[in-house]
Amino acid sequence: MALRRPNGMGHRGVWTSLLLVWITCATHTSMSALANQLRGLDQGGTAPGMRQPGEVRGTLTRAKRGWVWNQMFVLEEFSGPDPILVGRLHTDLDVGNKNLKYVLAGEGAGTIFAINERTGDIHAMKRLDREEKAEYTLTAQVINRDTNEPLEPPSEFIIKVQDINDNAPEFTNGPYHATVPEMSQVGTPVTKVTATDADDPVYGNSAKLVYSILEGQPYFSIDPNTAVIKIALQGMDREMREEYLVVIQAKDMGGHMGGLSGTTTVTITLTDVNDNPPKFSKSLYEFTIPEDLGIGQVGGKVKANDRDMGENAKSTYNVIGGDDKDVFEITTDSQTQEGILRLKKPLDFENKKSYTLRVEATNVNFDPQFSGSGPFKDTATVKVAVEDSDEPPVFTQPSYLVEVHENTGVNAVIEQVAAHDPDITGSLVRYFIDRHTDLERQFNINVDDGKITLAKPLDREMDMWHNITVTAMEVRNHSQISRAIVAIKVLDINDNAPEFAMEYETFLCENGKPGQVIQTVSAVDKDDPKNGHFFIYSLVPEMSNNPNFTIKDNKGARVHPDVT
Repeated sequence: MALRRPNGMGHRGVWTSLLLVWITCATHTSMSALANQLRGLDQGGTAPGMRQPGEVRGTLTRAKRGWVWNQMFVLEEFSGPDPILVGRLHTDLDVGNKNLKYVLAGEGAGTIFAINERTGDIHAMKRLDREEKAEYTLTAQVINRDTNEPLEPPSEFIIKVQDINDNAPEFTNGPYHATVPEMSQVGTPVTKVTATDADDPVYGNSAKLVYSILEGQPYFSIDPNTAVIKIALQGMDREMREEYLVVIQAKDMGGHMGGLSGTTTVTITLTDVNDNPPKFSKSLYEFTIPEDLGIGQVGGKVKANDRDMGENAKSTYNVIGGDDKDVFEITTDSQTQEGILRLKKPLDFENKKSYTLRVEATNVNFDPQFSGSGPFKDTATVKVAVEDSDEPPVFTQPSYLVEVHENTGVNAVIEQVAAHDPDITGSLVRYFIDRHTDLERQFNINVDDGKITLAKPLDREMDMWHNITVTAMEVRNHSQISRAIVAIKVLDINDNAPEFAMEYETFLCENGKPGQVIQTVSAVDKDDPKNGHFFIYSLVPEMSNNPNFTIKDNKGARVHPDVT
């Protein structure tokens, strides 16, 4: 049994003709072998595998086939009013023998493929898709129609579905997203896309893809073979445009006319680089701050804007010049990137009413590749006007030390304090004693001139120190009050008589001897002279002529009365 070309194309069309031409070429070698075998039969021989009439069935085990099976081909997606002829089977036994019957088995036999049991013609009954199944393995056999006995051993052959360009390229991973640094050089790779084609990659150009850009020029280009997208325009600036939508096409048939195509989109985002310096929004900033602003408090804010973003937009601020620049400092707010002007030293409107500073903003991160475009810093002028505040009175000294003798008379002036209003308005000042510090009301003060007088006599032995607080209050604004400490030391005078340290009671034996010391006495004095105490001891006048006892003055702290 051998393959034969079907006779008569009729209405099967050009595709069937082309297919059969391909089949004829593909089977040339096998048909040549078959022709040689047939010539052997013409010379009286017997084709291997063919039985002679009357030969028993057992001879099948040693028979050789007289034909060679070849592959058959059927064009995919072919449709027409009639089944398409795939090929024809033929056996050398078929020489007008009406008892022969061709039988087909295997993949798709009876459903997809049908065989004419008399002629051996094989037809495809359905429209085939190579992408679903590329080939079918079938088995053909010739049997006796009457007895169903096999006349030849079964033979296996393959029907291959021949590809046509019926599948468009697809981007299965799209749409794509990619990033590339701004200002990248022309030719810098951005990303790669990939399309697939379900057609046969080894047959023809049905799956040979060529890539091109439909939208996205002149900014980007694509390699037609590798599908690598690259930068095509110099100096692409994120600050001008950040995002681009690029449409990529993949076309099969090597890009030639008639090929099928598929598209995808690539969203390309330019990432930031530090290509912009900070820039102050204005060249001159003016602030007015009160003179009583506390140390470390905010006096104003400046801002240098940077068109970059993230770390590339961070700046640091410094005071680089101006008059009395040590009075202020400037720090960076990490959240807002503002320069915060703070006070380092107290202000005094009466001494200095304004300041002019020079501040600088500098990028924290520097990219050397953009150094040629200029310094990545900017400067601005800051003018600070000091606003006068209603300040409390100021004492001539923060505290006073006064020494007064304890015998000073009542109403005597012991000290005079003074305070003045530092403001330009120069309000009058009134003076008072904080009575919480003078509960005994020992002192008075003149509200107009600050003279402190004695209200009660002093006693050093009762209280050596008096610490009082004097307040100075503005007449114009009673809330403006200052305080000063007045420490009063009471000086001693000799206003206390000596006293014996204790009551003495002395016992003397009757056998006491003359000159024997029978008691030592001592005295104390509440006063505190600078050079210490010196007491003179003697017997009272009425005892001065007592013949029995005498007292010896030791010129110091002890005395020894002697028995005479």
